[in-house]
Amino acid sequence: MSASVKSLLSSLSSPGPHRVMRGNLGITGQPGVVFTPEKGLNLPAVAFGHGWLTGVGNYRKLLEHLASWGFVVAAPDTERGPIPSHLNLATDLLTTLDICAGVRLGEGKISVHPDRLVLAGHGMGAGAAVIAAAQRKVAAVAALFPAPTAPTTESLAPEIDAPALIVAGAEDIDSVGSNALALASAWGGPMVLRAVDDASHNGIVEGRRALAALGAGGHEPRTDRTTRGLLVGYLMYQLLGDKTYKAFADPEAAIPHTAPVDPDAVPEPEPQTPSKRQLLQVVQMLRK
Repeated sequence: MSASVKSLLSSLSSPGPHRVMRGNLGITGQPGVVFTPEKGLNLPAVAFGHGWLTGVGNYRKLLEHLASWGFVVAAPDTERGPIPSHLNLATDLLTTLDICAGVRLGEGKISVHPDRLVLAGHGMGAGAAVIAAAQRKVAAVAALFPAPTAPTTESLAPEIDAPALIVAGAEDIDSVGSNALALASAWGGPMVLRAVDDASHNGIVEGRRALAALGAGGHEPRTDRTTRGLLVGYLMYQLLGDKTYKAFADPEAAIPHTAPVDPDAVPEPEPQTPSKRQLLQVVQMLRK
């Protein structure tokens, strides 16, 4: 592992050089928040979907972090109940992208390039981002710790040719609450799947939340930092073409605290322990 990639991840996990401004999407008719750099023209924009039983307030540091690196980041604050509509959240993400691309932000000092739009999210919000990407061409998709949705994202993924970053927790990548492997295997365009060391799928969720009452794990600072770095590095390369961060879009690159995952790799079958009956049959054959 090169020292340069280590230092890049460390840098990308820390706040960027831009001063961050916060706004309210509600004035446009879409409940939610928007974070932007203080100024900039033709910026990339990210529409971010929250996870189940969470809201945009649980991702404030992540959203601010992206804005500090020069991204306009907007997040709808809808479908927060126990029985959310993934299709409705996907629609809200598309509406949010339209707002970012069509409205001059920051008193006219900020604009978004129409070809630098990203759909992203966490958990069910990652699934909603994929559903939205099946309806609209975007520059990239970022699915952070994706969870199963209705309709299933695996059924939609083969038709999506946008490049994708899929991040999963090494602790639960193959659990029923994660469909990262199936989503990555079905993806139609270029794809990077990374498992974050010792991470669970709720590790990036900040603050108090309803999930805590259901026994969900708490915030994991290292998971949060690593995920931020992976996301910023990937988008800096895919959207801005900055070759400094090429490793973050390389599905085989060695990046600290993560492991690249091949979703189509067939695991070696575990050796089976012979039963007592089988052992007895072997003994009887040897006696003959």
